[in-house]
Amino acid sequence: MRLLVVEDSPKMASLLRRGLTEEGYAVDVVSKGVDAVWLAGEESFDAILLDVILPDIDGFEVCRRLRRAERWAPLLMLTARDDVSDRVRGLDAGADDYLIKPFAFEELFARVRSLVRRGPRERPPILEVGDLSLDPAEHSVRRGDTEVGLTPREFALLQYFMQHPGEALTRSRLLEHVWDFAFDGDPNIVDVYVGYLRDKIDRPFGQGSLETIRGVGYRIRQEPASAPPA
Repeated sequence: MRLLVVEDSPKMASLLRRGLTEEGYAVDVVSKGVDAVWLAGEESFDAILLDVILPDIDGFEVCRRLRRAERWAPLLMLTARDDVSDRVRGLDAGADDYLIKPFAFEELFARVRSLVRRGPRERPPILEVGDLSLDPAEHSVRRGDTEVGLTPREFALLQYFMQHPGEALTRSRLLEHVWDFAFDGDPNIVDVYVGYLRDKIDRPFGQGSLETIRGVGYRIRQEPASAPPA
């Protein structure tokens, strides 16, 4: 398995190379965004680890250029930024996952394994699950021909679900990616916002696309159910 690491800090780049090599990966390292775009366009990688802050173009632009060039290697963004808006921006650009520094290497390895198992897949500009569609650029959601109005937080939550259709997502993972990494409020806020989404995208249409996975969290069905949950 071959990985591309895009990191301008020599110390961090060295740590990533050593750790990933010890895990059995072949690792290429570049320090600039333009070099990452060129190398990923010339070679095939099983996953890309991409720092957001780079000396030339940032990681968001690197991701956008790769996806425009139809390079679909799974991509994990690494950054010290913990704003929700940055995480949403990264996912909008075509990233598959987002990990905030500092992180435990065990978690990094687990996320890389998950990305490698998933393999490359095209990220369409408009996300679709059944008759539900979400356009990140226009910040719009439609159920069939009907437009659905969502708050920014509801939109971010639905987008993360639709980025991972059929996948059971824990509350902690949803909090990390949709709220703030340092969020210390009531984790039941996830349940509240899932309820808000169901009231807007499911119940008015007689659908039940957002499922509760007992003991785990939630998932969005690959195909909407015919009736809303009780």
